[in-house]
Amino acid sequence: MSGHIHSIEIVFLLLLFFVVAFGWFAKKLQIPYPIVLVIGGLLLSFIPGIPRITLNPDVVFLVVLPPLLYSAAWGTSWREFSYNLVSVLFLAFGLVTFTVVGVSSAVEWFFPGLDWRMGLVLGAIVAPTDAIAATSIASRIGLPKRIVEILEGESLLNDASALLALEFGIALLVNGQRPTLALGVLRLLYLIVAGVLTGLVIGEVVHQLEHRIDDAPIEIALSLLTPYVAYLSAEAMDASGVLAVVVCGLYLARKSSHFFSPGVRLQADAVWESMTFVLNGLVFVIIGLQLPYVLKMIGGQKLHTLIPYAAVFCVFLIVLRLIWVFPGSYLSFWIRRRILHQNEPWPSRRRIFVIGWTGMRGVISLAAAISIPQVLARGEPFVQRNVIIFLTFSVILVTLVLQGLTLPYVIRSLGLAGIPAGNQEERYARKMMTEAALARLEEAKAQASSDHTEAYDDLARHYRRQLATFDEGGDESSDGADPNFYRQFVELSRELLKIERRTAVELRNQGRIGDELLRELQQELDLGELRLKVRSGSR
Repeated sequence: MSGHIHSIEIVFLLLLFFVVAFGWFAKKLQIPYPIVLVIGGLLLSFIPGIPRITLNPDVVFLVVLPPLLYSAAWGTSWREFSYNLVSVLFLAFGLVTFTVVGVSSAVEWFFPGLDWRMGLVLGAIVAPTDAIAATSIASRIGLPKRIVEILEGESLLNDASALLALEFGIALLVNGQRPTLALGVLRLLYLIVAGVLTGLVIGEVVHQLEHRIDDAPIEIALSLLTPYVAYLSAEAMDASGVLAVVVCGLYLARKSSHFFSPGVRLQADAVWESMTFVLNGLVFVIIGLQLPYVLKMIGGQKLHTLIPYAAVFCVFLIVLRLIWVFPGSYLSFWIRRRILHQNEPWPSRRRIFVIGWTGMRGVISLAAAISIPQVLARGEPFVQRNVIIFLTFSVILVTLVLQGLTLPYVIRSLGLAGIPAGNQEERYARKMMTEAALARLEEAKAQASSDHTEAYDDLARHYRRQLATFDEGGDESSDGADPNFYRQFVELSRELLKIERRTAVELRNQGRIGDELLRELQQELDLGELRLKVRSGSR
């Protein structure tokens, strides 16, 4: 038993080392890390002696998926998500249905031996996209914010619709059942309603608990537990665990400003950012390491015949998405403008094409393919299962590597790179916050004794100069402020913080203060510098 645990520990440490090394390499190359990790895993799979790691679907769906969905939902703005909901639904449900139907209808033309029922299963497997690589590229290049928001919303919901389609496909193919359309609609409604209600209930319970806890380690541990509770609770009711986690994450993210203290928020963000990177890194490396497993399943004699089929199938999927996004985008925007009365401009063909080109698949598709039963209802082996797994693996590689690497060039060639998202909303918020602080200072100054008015005047002068920078072109009439004053103030403040930090380290080195006090001082200085860095970067 101890030897088995020791082997697992060695494998995990090796994987973690590869994630760190490839992640660092991706940053140096300025390439989204999912692409580098998959390619790195592929190269590692050819090295003799590298442990053969088989992807376990249960680990993906029960261990990896809930926290990644929760983290993505937490980082999604409910305002933008609800505003773009019609466009998101046309991708998360409309495009998934179109992909499943398209693959099911055309699979017999591409692959001898696969019928429409197997095509239904295959279409459901390759329908959900993984937007990690797409959004990371889009954010780095400066893709319009609205496109990024739609892609993020799609990735939150399309797993649920694709897994539902897979459920029906397996019931039809493996178990011999023939679900009716009415049954499918009822099942979909139950998955959505029960999943949403479960997420809201779990979110409200956690919300009430958080209000009664003021301890960072406990609160962070509770946040790590929450996505698993939401997912497993929904799955226990045969509802959508994906929707439960997404709704729970959206709900608690909106409420977190009320129950998280500043210190807890900083620590929780750091923990979740690191954990999300590690989990994503592990699954992308493991995808690359699956090559020997996939090749072993299909047999070497079939490889030369399957590769052309796989290439055609990958092109077919890319074309399917592009075919859908144009009419789907126009129809969704017609609904948003004419029915919902959203003052949203019609999308340009360049922006629609970019959305169509970001159909990258990930670990969910591979885990779904591997989870297919090996025998059919009558006990005969499901021979085509190996072909489905190979095609899925090929789609993941082609869409991640080909589309992922070419997406920056597509964005630049279409003239969409570097488009500023605009900071009017940010400037307005900062201006209102500063005015509120100034008003409170005036009230406090009126109630304070005359001996302390100098402190209030100093703070008021600082806020007035800051307020001047939020006015367009600066407002030199406000306390005679120079528009460049605040920028100089930030630069000088950062320099002084560095001097304070260097002095504290020297005092520790001289033995005049202890390490515990040094850590406290460094944390205070680091937070101050981070705040200055964020604010100066937003100008």
